[in-house]
Amino acid sequence: MIREIDEQIQNIDSEMEELSAKTDDYAADVRLKELKSQRKKLLRQCENLTPADKVYLAKHKRRPKVDDYINALFDDFFIQRGDFLSKEDKSIYGGIAMFHGLPVTVFGHRKGRNINENMEYNFGMPEPEGYRKALRMMKQAEKFGRPVITFIDTPGAYPGLEAEEHGQANAIARNLAEMSALKVPIIAIVTGEGNSGGALAIGVANSVFMLEHAVYSVLSPEGFASILWKDSSRSAEACDLMKLTAQDLRSHNVIDGIIREPLGGAHQNPHKVYREIDALLTLELAKYRRMTPAELAKQRYDKFRYMDAAIIEAARKENA
Repeated sequence: MIREIDEQIQNIDSEMEELSAKTDDYAADVRLKELKSQRKKLLRQCENLTPADKVYLAKHKRRPKVDDYINALFDDFFIQRGDFLSKEDKSIYGGIAMFHGLPVTVFGHRKGRNINENMEYNFGMPEPEGYRKALRMMKQAEKFGRPVITFIDTPGAYPGLEAEEHGQANAIARNLAEMSALKVPIIAIVTGEGNSGGALAIGVANSVFMLEHAVYSVLSPEGFASILWKDSSRSAEACDLMKLTAQDLRSHNVIDGIIREPLGGAHQNPHKVYREIDALLTLELAKYRRMTPAELAKQRYDKFRYMDAAIIEAARKENA
């Protein structure tokens, strides 16, 4: 459903943009009013979305990217590159910045906005060098007492032969271990796709939030359908079974909260999403500022250590 609505809205937006260039044109003004009314009606149909609809929005090519969030929320951003061992992996983008006067380390997955950028950034699928770069930034943040903020949006870690040869599994595992013990606050936000260990490798945080139409799961619905039914075309059916939406995960206490999106998805009004995240980060950082380094590490360790038991108990009650 959402795909058809979104395509209609894009067509309306294109026509409205053309009409806006016409000044002192009565017919154009009348048509603009009609289009705005049609647009509002279409957006109202986006109130009750299916899991498959949310997957569509999570992957939307116009959805805000990590550099959009960094530019909107932080000041004096200084990019950091390379893992100091091998090469620069452009699918992880981040560095040091200021958040309302507080120095922070911020980074996330980078997908790109067009096919050329998609290729350059490997469609947001990091290789081991990307995760080692992320770990380098986090260890540096710990050394200087800076909070860490991550933005998760990836189909998964890159599964290519070269990545495996360079230690993909080891890089992810080391990030999980190191992040669990880091002595500064970590806040993770799933902004689009959050698939597999590729997402979790920068997601072991004191607080984990998701945008309203983001998804977070062990693999993509297409991969799930291919494994379970040998038929990737049943991905919409898989979406219902996987419990991958923000609402599903919040109900099982896998995440700490949901960030509201405008009707039709974050790309319809990115600035509204930026304001929501700004307010959220302000509250979360103030909360963690009152905790000692040891308390921060223990809270994060306990959160993930006992998550399995909580999920199992929730599933038992649901099926009882």
